[in-house]
Amino acid sequence: MKLTRDTATPIPGTRFIDPEVLTRLSSVELVAKTVVSGFISGLHHAPYFGLSTDFAEHRAYNPGDDVRRIDWRVYGRTDRLFVREFQAETNANLTLVLDVSKSMGFQAGGISKLDYGRFLAASLGYLSLQQRDRVGLITFDEDLVSLVPPSVKHFDRVLHELDTATPARAGGFEKPLATIARTLGRRGIVALISDLYVEPKVLLDSLTELRYRGHDVLVFHILDPAEVALPEAETPQFEDMESGARLSVVHAQMRESYDNAIHAHMETLHRQLGERRMDYRFFDTSTPLDHALFEYLSERQHRVQVR
Repeated sequence: MKLTRDTATPIPGTRFIDPEVLTRLSSVELVAKTVVSGFISGLHHAPYFGLSTDFAEHRAYNPGDDVRRIDWRVYGRTDRLFVREFQAETNANLTLVLDVSKSMGFQAGGISKLDYGRFLAASLGYLSLQQRDRVGLITFDEDLVSLVPPSVKHFDRVLHELDTATPARAGGFEKPLATIARTLGRRGIVALISDLYVEPKVLLDSLTELRYRGHDVLVFHILDPAEVALPEAETPQFEDMESGARLSVVHAQMRESYDNAIHAHMETLHRQLGERRMDYRFFDTSTPLDHALFEYLSERQHRVQVR
């Protein structure tokens, strides 16, 4: 599940750019172009490679599915309820949903989670724009912070909001995601980018309405390497970035427990989101973004073709 810097079998034509190098580029737009060109250059055989999918299928009806999507002809032949999964339209809506809560400002030495998240969002948006998709952006913490509706003409606004996003308040998921589900009209792709400091049930409940309305939901989990495995500590205290609360710990005894807890959290998210047909991908902020995106999009395309 975790992406690493393993480049023992490099992809021809693909450059692996250290995330800290990206922070020295002059603009978020230049970062996006650099990252996307980095992995697209190895895709000579794949002229259409991105988030949209060229695929349709029937699947078993689940309680809560839109009854208008039931295929009654199939029901007449099989006496079982199936719903139609349609092909994604060539010109799809991509809504980037970026967490800008205070915890996203954390960095232990590399780049912050927010910087990595904004680079990821810009790269996904730029790639989708090359496919003539409509790209929009929503930033949130405990509530919505900014909203740019999906459009082929709004990418400059998307980049501006990404560039000026600031982690200022505590975060939450229930209220902003409920608002997003009510706000988005046309079915499309919703890419959530966050450090996911939330109980899995709360996140799943919050995303259910989006999935129910027919959106293809992608969840990108961003953490600093120091949050995945606790480093050796010089102080016996940890401070919550959002509440300011401090906790005294016996560090040597806590490291193993923390390691087990964070990996159990990630595995639960991966399993439960997958069971609900939502993509989950974990990136740490030391992973070259072009490499991480290539692996994810290659896997997504292969999965679609197999299905």
